[in-house]
Amino acid sequence: MDSLQAIVLGIVQGLTEFLPISSSAHLLIVPKLLGWSDPGAAFTAVIQLGTMLAVLIYFWRDIVRILWTWLRSLWTPDLRGHLDARMGWYIGLGTVPIGVAGLLFKDAIEGPARNLWLNAGMLIAFGLLLLAADQMGRKKKEVADLGLRDGLIIGAWQMLPLIPGASRSGSTMTGAMFLGYTREAAARYSFLLSIPAVVLSGLFELRHVGDGGGVAPVPTAIATLVSFIVGYASIAWLLRYVAKHSTIVFVVYRVFAGAFLLTLLSLGVISS
Repeated sequence: MDSLQAIVLGIVQGLTEFLPISSSAHLLIVPKLLGWSDPGAAFTAVIQLGTMLAVLIYFWRDIVRILWTWLRSLWTPDLRGHLDARMGWYIGLGTVPIGVAGLLFKDAIEGPARNLWLNAGMLIAFGLLLLAADQMGRKKKEVADLGLRDGLIIGAWQMLPLIPGASRSGSTMTGAMFLGYTREAAARYSFLLSIPAVVLSGLFELRHVGDGGGVAPVPTAIATLVSFIVGYASIAWLLRYVAKHSTIVFVVYRVFAGAFLLTLLSLGVISS
């Protein structure tokens, strides 16, 4: 991979990580369309560290407050009912399902799940599921209404994007809206919930950078830096957008992209 390819894929990651359109699927599709080699699962996981750095910086006040309150609540019983203390537990416990599933199905995630036929189907199916959640959800709950039950359910939804095409942010937002949360609350909790899972996954795969003909460390670093810059802007834009608009634009894009990909695969223009 040269520097230009790294920059392009960094932009793709930064744009698509937080929008509910699946960054992992786009990191498979874009290289195929441009005739580049598959960057691999390790590259995909590692450059997500760039977008997670964007989350850490954008939400640093919330993160520090949650961590500090949660830590103090361990020895201060009066703080255990505080929203920030509870959020610490919800984010931690909500990360367990994806962690277990990621370890159990690691080989499938890095192999068969990267098939473009499957990814195209997931783009369409989960786009329609997102539409159903947006239309059917009551959209009355805020982050302050979050309880253990909802936190665990939304955490379980985070397992689905282990298959490229589902979208991590899209899946957790879908789960939250089905439970009655507003779009903005769903997006905000989705960003916070993603931190442990994505950071741990990226650090776990970091050791595989450059292995077996994979992407070398320098292009990986370039893509990670670019994804951070673009990702920071994407967070700010999405939170403003979902506060006033439905997710229909993302649904239309997902269905169109999935149908377009299925057409190219059916015609033999690209291989799966």
